[in-house]
Amino acid sequence: MEFTQELRGRFERLSSTNLSDAMDALGMRGFTFGIHPLQAAWRKIVGPAVTMRMIAAGQIPQKTHLGMNAIASARPGDVIVIDNGGRMDSSCWGGILANAAKIKGVAATVIDGCCRDLDDCIDADYPVYARGTVICTARGRVIEESTNQMIQCGGVQVRPGDIIFGDSSGIVCVPQEKMLEILEKAEQLWQKEEDMIAEIKAGADILAADAKYNYNKMLQK
Repeated sequence: MEFTQELRGRFERLSSTNLSDAMDALGMRGFTFGIHPLQAAWRKIVGPAVTMRMIAAGQIPQKTHLGMNAIASARPGDVIVIDNGGRMDSSCWGGILANAAKIKGVAATVIDGCCRDLDDCIDADYPVYARGTVICTARGRVIEESTNQMIQCGGVQVRPGDIIFGDSSGIVCVPQEKMLEILEKAEQLWQKEEDMIAEIKAGADILAADAKYNYNKMLQK
């Protein structure tokens, strides 16, 4: 199913927690652990995944500059997702790649691992979500094993075309074939929370509001 601008707009109204709750309610797993926006001035991201998988450097040399194949294959609005196995001792994304991705119209990069050249990413106004930053180069430490194959990110399976959503709380991966079902459930939960907050702000008793919306059991089908 094509990820249209109308669908993008619907996702952008939501939060990562809305989507995570929706997937919990539907018996699915999509929330990652330990991956957060690196820039203080974070912004919400959403788009289809373009995937990369890293592997330790060894006897087989790197054939191309890592990340270039992913950027070349990406369409405007896509999100590059990199599986570096959570490594904190090696970068797999930096300033040159951020600038190239920004020019291509890529929405963001999500890394199960570390980024370097964060100042360059900030200067390029290019969002990066990762476990942290590291100074050292990837050269001699990791190589790109594959592009646009199934990977994991933060303990979640990610395939090319799955929908990646990020905000200040973290990253969620929405399976593409379940996108509408998850989106509709998340919208229901979002509306319920918005209505509940509105009543509390208007002076409603919090216990009465909690009982009215049955918040403790909101994930039950």
